Formats: sequence, C-alpha cells, structure tokens
Amino acid sequence: MQIAEPLQIAIDELSKLPSIGKKSALRLALFLLKSQPDEVDNLVKAILDLKRKIKFCKICGNISVEDECEICSNPKRDRKIICVVEEASDIIAIEKTNEYNGLYHVLGGVLDPLKGVGIESLNFASLLTRIENEEVKEILLALNPDAEGEATSIYLARQLKARGVKVSRIARGLPIGGDLEFADEATIGRALINRTEL
Repeated sequence: MQIAEPLQIAIDELSKLPSIGKKSALRLALFLLKSQPDEVDNLVKAILDLKRKIKFCKICGNISVEDECEICSNPKRDRKIICVVEEASDIIAIEKTNEYNGLYHVLGGVLDPLKGVGIESLNFASLLTRIENEEVKEILLALNPDAEGEATSIYLARQLKARGVKVSRIARGLPIGGDLEFADEATIGRALINRTEL
C-alpha cells in the first residue's frame, strides 16, 4: 500500500529520534494526524523554542537559557570541586539526588577510537583552562561505567593528577554497562557519597 507523502515524511523524520523505529514513528505520526490542530501547534512551538532558546553554558557545557547556566552562576555552589560528566543529561540525574553541591563540566562524549573520538573531540581543553584559572581542589569523575567511560576516566585521571589536582570518581554503585541518565536517584546519591580517589 502506498503511504501518502506527508505521512511518509513524518514517519521518516520521527524515526530519526532515539529509540523510535519505523513502527513507533508510524504510531506517533497517526496520533499527531488525529490530534487537534492546537495540540500539534503547541508541540511544534515547544520543539522550535527548544532549538531557538536553549544554549549550552559557556563555562561548563550544561543546558541553559542564558550564556551561563544556573549552576555556574549560583554563588552558593562549592567552586572547589568540579564533577565531570559525559552529557548534560547526566547533570539532571545527579542534581535530582540533592547530594552534590559543586560545579560541573560536560565532556560531550567519551574516548572511542573505533568511532574516531579522540581527546580533541571532547570538551577537555576548557576543563584544563578552568583548573588553571579557578581554585579547583578536586575533580570528581562521573562517567558511565562502560568500557569507553572507564578508558576516559583513566586518561583524565592521569592528565589531571599530573597537574596536581585531586581526582576521585563516584563509587561503584552503578551497574557496568548502565547509563547514569537512567539510574535511580538513590543509586546515584549513594555513589556520590561513597566516591573514591583514583
């Protein structure tokens, strides 16, 4: 059966989203087709606002509506500790625990030579600049506990220790191969409290 071109285009675009296959994209497209025009308009506006109004913090790389995120601009945060994470979504997961009061730094990925991701592809140079220009006493590594996250943690620990900075990592309360983003608050909170020095 031939699918109408606008429907097929919608399916193709929706299936580009993470975890959305062709069948799920078809269901979503049909749902939107049946929805009221104002509901679809609200969704379109929300997506456009997301792209137009959200930026990345110039200091840490977190999601923000301003040049500096709320965490970096908050004078009550402990400025002597920086938690290094893979993606901004990891900051959201850690903040939900209410167990951490320091600053963050988003790497924007992890080392993955098979995919051509080297240290120059990550937001590492700006971390070094922050360490040189601010009174940072500790770097807390909170990368996902998979092979790439472990390799990145080891690399970062070596580089940072050579600069005289204390390096620790969140405790091993997270499952191997799991994503920080999907862990529950209690597990992440316990891992932060029981972090260990590398």
